[in-house]
Amino acid sequence: MDESNNSLSPFVKFDAQTWSTFKHSSDKMTIKEEELKKYVAFNDKISIEEVNRIYMPLSSLLRMYYLSRHDRLAIIQKFLGKSMEEVPFIISISGPVSVGKTTTARLLNKLIKSWPCHPKVAMITTDGFLYPNSVLNKKMIMSRKGFPVSYDVKKLISFLLDVKEGKPNLKVPVYSHLTYDVVPDQYTIVDKPNVLIIEGVNVLQNGADYPDFKNRAFISDFIDYSIYVDAEEDNLLKWYIDRFLKLREKTFNDPSSYFHKYATIPEEYAISMAKLIWEAVNHVNLIENIQPCRDRANLILKKGSNHTIEEVYLRK
Repeated sequence: MDESNNSLSPFVKFDAQTWSTFKHSSDKMTIKEEELKKYVAFNDKISIEEVNRIYMPLSSLLRMYYLSRHDRLAIIQKFLGKSMEEVPFIISISGPVSVGKTTTARLLNKLIKSWPCHPKVAMITTDGFLYPNSVLNKKMIMSRKGFPVSYDVKKLISFLLDVKEGKPNLKVPVYSHLTYDVVPDQYTIVDKPNVLIIEGVNVLQNGADYPDFKNRAFISDFIDYSIYVDAEEDNLLKWYIDRFLKLREKTFNDPSSYFHKYATIPEEYAISMAKLIWEAVNHVNLIENIQPCRDRANLILKKGSNHTIEEVYLRK
């Protein structure tokens, strides 16, 4: 993010210590040290100090945006002379594979539910809108899973339209990281939330990233506030390999795991396989599709080598 030194940059850069001073004195920590681990995604790391330093100020900022939207709605209603149904405030969490998007989403989910107004919060991932493996294989794009072409964009846009229209009991397909596939006939129900958190590598992508999808609206058009979790690729690769090795020791041993075949191979071969997958798939997707969307975000959280957020970039 060297471009932040340029006067033409759309972002203002803060180090973690400076960012921590923006926490409002009225905000109270709602996450206890002993329960923190249940919000941390597999192989990610975070401390209660970082929650206090980074996520408490971010929660305050999001609450201000949420409340200001209420003010705008009141103005529209006054102008039109009639009431309008409130639509969900949608927050997106994007970033590369293995960066820790899920941890950010879970923590924000917890903190937002604890706002004084106690909004109803729902959280989903765009993984559920991936085409099933059977379809990816039929289309011969299994090797491009996670790329724009691998998502059922029509279904995702239809869901977002329904959310914004306030439709109840919407079904979001469930994705299993064990079977590496969409689970048949299993859904997460999204029932008219006040706040929807949507996490995925593709939530900042727009029509230019999906030239074959002829639609006037796209994912980013429905987002009220967007967050991108960032890290240097050397760190991402290291975290990906670490996660792969830990999964190999645990989840891969399950015969139903998509990666069960890697459970018994020697560690050095497992590391080589993880590097190969990263270079062939994740690196390409990062450079071609994910990273180019970074500067579309409203906020960028930049992690250092130990998973800790060291810099915050706030859109002016």
